[in-house]
Amino acid sequence: MPKIRVLPDILASQVAAGEVVERPASVVKELVENSIDAGAREIRVDMDQGGAALIRVSDDGCGMSREDALLSLERHATSKLRVAGDLAAIRTLGFRGEAVPSIASVSRFRMVTRKADAVAGTEILVDGGKIRDIRDAGCAPGTMIEAKALFFNMPARRKFLRAETTEAAHVEHQLRMHALAAPWVRFRLRRDDREVFDLPPAAKAVDRVRQMLGPELARELIALPLTRGNGVSVEGFVLPASYARKGRRHQCVLLNGRPVEDAVISRALAEGFRGAVADGLHPSAWLWLDLEPVLVDVNVHPSKREVRFHRPLDVREAILEAVMAGLRPPAPVVPKRPEVPVFEPGPAPPVSADPPASRPVTSGFRAPQAMLPEWQPPAEVAATPEETESTARQGGGRAPDFRILGMLRQRFVVLESEDGLVLFDPKAAKARIFYESLLRQRDGSPAMQGLLLPVLLELDPRDLDLLLRERLALAEAGIEVEPFGGNTVQIRALPACLGIQDPRPFVGDLLDELLHDPVSGARFAFERLARMLAKRAAFLVEPRLAEAQPLLAELFTCDLPYCTADGRPTLTEFGMRELERRFGISKG
Repeated sequence: MPKIRVLPDILASQVAAGEVVERPASVVKELVENSIDAGAREIRVDMDQGGAALIRVSDDGCGMSREDALLSLERHATSKLRVAGDLAAIRTLGFRGEAVPSIASVSRFRMVTRKADAVAGTEILVDGGKIRDIRDAGCAPGTMIEAKALFFNMPARRKFLRAETTEAAHVEHQLRMHALAAPWVRFRLRRDDREVFDLPPAAKAVDRVRQMLGPELARELIALPLTRGNGVSVEGFVLPASYARKGRRHQCVLLNGRPVEDAVISRALAEGFRGAVADGLHPSAWLWLDLEPVLVDVNVHPSKREVRFHRPLDVREAILEAVMAGLRPPAPVVPKRPEVPVFEPGPAPPVSADPPASRPVTSGFRAPQAMLPEWQPPAEVAATPEETESTARQGGGRAPDFRILGMLRQRFVVLESEDGLVLFDPKAAKARIFYESLLRQRDGSPAMQGLLLPVLLELDPRDLDLLLRERLALAEAGIEVEPFGGNTVQIRALPACLGIQDPRPFVGDLLDELLHDPVSGARFAFERLARMLAKRAAFLVEPRLAEAQPLLAELFTCDLPYCTADGRPTLTEFGMRELERRFGISKG
């Protein structure tokens, strides 16, 4: 008896569903792609409980006849491929014919569809891959597909679904990506009978980007010129280097209308911003790439998220050229040199007996401005050495007996100790002081500083979900976060001990590091939050020589004054013995 057997159709569809249907967002992706391929001008997505209870995708596309609707539930049945050669010239989003039967095999499935010229539509009910009923239905032209109780017959797979808000955020992100890919389509998303967004059709891609970014960021967009070469065309938009972030979630790449992720494209973007973006940060970009289908293989990933280029260097060069052209400053306009008019002597004007006293007397001569010295010492450095020494010796706490000598590059304070030379880092000292202040507030209610104007931040749906779920942890550290509507949050308060003057860049950089830094353990642990808050706030400190002695006194009231929370030193000493050795001085 043979050991190898052909799998039953239902089991084969469930195996395929393991690759195609990873989570509710995968169902939305496959069904929305079919709607776009069907020529839909309006697509509506409804979901309940993050998509686990219900996903419904409705469109006004071409619809299907009863025969085609039944064939769509068969594995490897598709209208988009006929012969093997078609695989090298794919222009549609879907083509494998596995999505619909895979979804039907792991849910309670319902399809209602009608062609525009048909008298009645068709309704098909499927439970776990088994067709339960086929009947006529009255419906508008187009197709509606409903998947309820996702993975109801695969409890092990259902157990691996994330929290409801997390799954809903992934669905929203997926739909926004398709809205960028097809700006001519109206996209609507409803979650638990509440409208999340309604994006009307846009005449141009930039209008769709502006719809999703909001007016503030939309004003900062830099257009990339259309760049063509070697079968590749690139156009799109980027944000200035100051908006670079740690994650790549602000990089939206559409290849032949398909949202994709590819390392070649990300590296080309980073190279185009070389010198302007720090290591570890990634520029924000929205790119539309158009390639000849024979130059790209879209069939290398089960969910078609990744692609493989046949000539990746051509793609890199096109993106690099477009980014560099968009970031290149405009050439300065050189004014034309005015022509010197030639005056010919004419008749002398009549001489008046009384000169007009009201006419001002002008002259081409201007008195030269007084020359200023090239450099003037800061006011706080002008203290005499005796005053500085006496001030240094008046410090309270447990500060050692340092004598302040001066300041190096407006960054480090140079001190003299009993044993030699000491370099003091005021920024690192502030980080240690802030950190221990936050730790002391942990036992009681944190002292918050309410912001006069709350900081509004537009976030990725997945980041928004994570941030709102951790509001209590942030409040424990002194950060008050509240939803503001849509994907916007408002920061209403910060820890009072930090004394932040301009909260917007501080909050933006803090949340970016908090959400996108790869960490082990609890991402929102109090100690990690306190460490990041202290580091970010200290980065904004401007060292001043006059504040060095009070800062030293405050530093040495800390439990660990010689290093920051992440291990950086606050003071570094060079003893006399080491200095004598470096200069080759021998005591003999």
